[in-house]
Amino acid sequence: MRKVSLMMMLAGLLMAASCGNATQKTNEETNLTEQQQPVSQVEQVQQPQVQRVAFLPAQGTPDFVDAAERSVDAVVHIMTKVVRQSNTYDDFFGALLGQLYGYPGQTRNNTMVAYGSGVVLTPDGYIVTNNHVVEGADEVEVTFNNKVKKTATIIGTDPTTDLALIKVEASDLHFLTFGDSDNVRIGEWVLAVGNPFNLTSTVTAGIVSAKARNLSILGEGTSVESFIQTDAAVNPGNSGGALVNTKGELVGINAAIASHTGSYEGYSFAIPSNIVRKVVDDLLLYGETQRGYLGIYPAELTQELAEKEGLENIEGVYVADITEGGAAKLAGLQKGDVITSLNDKKVNTVTQLMETVRQYRPGDKIEVEVNRKGHHHHYDLTLLNEAGNVSVVKKGDSFYNSEFGLMLQPIGQNDMNRLNIRNGLKIVEIRQGRFMNSGVPVDFVITKVNGYAVNSKTDLENALKSSRSRRTTIEGVYPNGMMGSFYY
Repeated sequence: MRKVSLMMMLAGLLMAASCGNATQKTNEETNLTEQQQPVSQVEQVQQPQVQRVAFLPAQGTPDFVDAAERSVDAVVHIMTKVVRQSNTYDDFFGALLGQLYGYPGQTRNNTMVAYGSGVVLTPDGYIVTNNHVVEGADEVEVTFNNKVKKTATIIGTDPTTDLALIKVEASDLHFLTFGDSDNVRIGEWVLAVGNPFNLTSTVTAGIVSAKARNLSILGEGTSVESFIQTDAAVNPGNSGGALVNTKGELVGINAAIASHTGSYEGYSFAIPSNIVRKVVDDLLLYGETQRGYLGIYPAELTQELAEKEGLENIEGVYVADITEGGAAKLAGLQKGDVITSLNDKKVNTVTQLMETVRQYRPGDKIEVEVNRKGHHHHYDLTLLNEAGNVSVVKKGDSFYNSEFGLMLQPIGQNDMNRLNIRNGLKIVEIRQGRFMNSGVPVDFVITKVNGYAVNSKTDLENALKSSRSRRTTIEGVYPNGMMGSFYY
């Protein structure tokens, strides 16, 4: 490449010299006859001036030092231990010897250790991280930037957004404040702070590459994926760490990388802070996330669909279908409408729509603007929960699962003693769905789904996501104590 440039420069100089010979003749030369004119003459050519351009940073380039200093002490290292009974070990003889001779029963466990990051949100020790960092953990240990270690308890988890809230007993901790992720702009500088490869307090810089990315990594159903994409280097161990702006405000929780090797290849993704803040508030107040539903089946508005529906603009989200008795139907929306904004925030993709709705709870009122056959309408809409009402769902309360069509409730201690089980979800109501004609009665207790013990809404959602096939296996106990299992 360099050789080609030199050859081109030399050719340019020779051409300039040639032109100079033709136009800069001396007086003596002009007096010569054509016969006396030399065949060729090389004259001294003035060397062309080369202007050197210095590529210096523009004025106002952000200073990352303050943002980094505010962040490193508020981002922690998380180690989790998961103890699982070995599938190849039969503890029968250990238990039998304990009964016969009074020896303690022997156990053989496999302990798996994992690492991640977390962000301190309050001075008294509330920390947000990814659900996949602490999921199923028997022990959670937090290490601060000053090397102090503390044991953490899990306050709540939300698999649908891959977020979890944990707590350590502490005071006067460094913490980060939330920024507004809706105001984050593409091209804006951000820092990723975390613990890649089990290293502590690592800061990398990049820009926001895109917003509202859906990677389809959290499963189907009610999962919310609307990631902020950046080119800040993020690697294994960064999960749960902070994405901060140049003010040192938390604008996202780092959650994933796009990679063929398992290491950083230029693309990393963070959960927007506005979703994080809402989920954290829900887990603190209720122990469960409160999800508002529009009651529609959204679809991307493409040029082909716009032409088919006679729409001039390809802007908004298409309402492919609408749920009877849902929030949208009750407010006056119709199938075929195009939703263009929610609370004056423009939405142009399904992901943007879902991200905006998930920032509200059932019972919250939002203004919806729709394009209906070229005419714009505004509706005041009250979001409903999955069961079709505005009730708050608290940890331990009954809840509705749309995949099964069941109202379920965590089993109480009396039922556990009576049925000789240690966990379960009792069916309290059967609605339209898989169980309608299954013969499974009300009061049947589901103890396992896809081999995973279930005792809460979160357990059930995790178990349903775990299936790698289309078949869902269910185990449980009938009201009379008989065991039952079946699959769909």
